[in-house]
Order: sequence, then C-alpha cells, then structure tokens
Amino acid sequence: MKIFVALVIGILFGAGLVISGMSNPANVLNFLDLAAISKGMWDARLMFVMAGGLLVTAIGFPWLMRRAQPIFADKFTWPTTSAIDKRLVVGAALFGIGWGLAGYCPGPAFANIGASMGTSVRDMLFFIPTMFVGMWVATKFR
Repeated sequence: MKIFVALVIGILFGAGLVISGMSNPANVLNFLDLAAISKGMWDARLMFVMAGGLLVTAIGFPWLMRRAQPIFADKFTWPTTSAIDKRLVVGAALFGIGWGLAGYCPGPAFANIGASMGTSVRDMLFFIPTMFVGMWVATKFR
C-alpha cells in the first residue's frame, strides 16, 4: 500500500509540475533571470507555485503535528537537527547553482522523461544520469 500511495503522490506531483509549466526549464530560468524583468520576459509563475506550496505546508504541517502517527507508517520521521552547517549551505548552493544553470531540479527532470515540453530527449538523457552521478559523489563525501 505504501508503494501505491507513493506512486499516486508522485504522479500527482509530476502532473502539477507539468500543468504549472515548471517542468519547462525556460519558465524557471525566466523567473531566476532578474535581467528578464527589464526585457519584459520575467515569468512570475514560479512565485505562485512556491506560494501554493507554502500555503499547503502552512495548513498541513500543524495538522500533521497533532496526529499521533502517520496514516501509512508506524511513526513519523522528523529531522534530527535544525543546525545550519557547512553541508547544508554547500548542498543548497550546489542545488541552486545547478537549478539556475540547467533550469531543472530532480522533480521536473523526472516529470519531463519522455515529454517534449520545450526540451529534447537528449537533455533528459544527459541531465538525469549526471544528477545520479552527483548524488553518488555526494554520498562519497559524506
């Protein structure tokens, strides 16, 4: 049942990325490119996607905190630290740099597998294996 629920949630998340246009790297890059404002090409959709995520979190997190246990698991697995350390800062910086250069992060990349939302199959065949190599390298430095 847990795998089925994860699959349904993943499909819903991917569909949301495609419907919102966030699986198209041009939309993401046009949001991140501040020079696009002066050219009239700035795309504010990502801001609304982030605001929607914050709204869902603002409603859902307090509800989760009141529950004794999750619906499909024995217990909650909460983060064990809230420290802002070197690993967090470097990881966030690398993620942001990669996202800014490619216009992709893992979610939209997987949503684009087999799709041609302004990207080519060649882009996905390069990005996804490279992403996995980066994840592997990160585990080796841990």
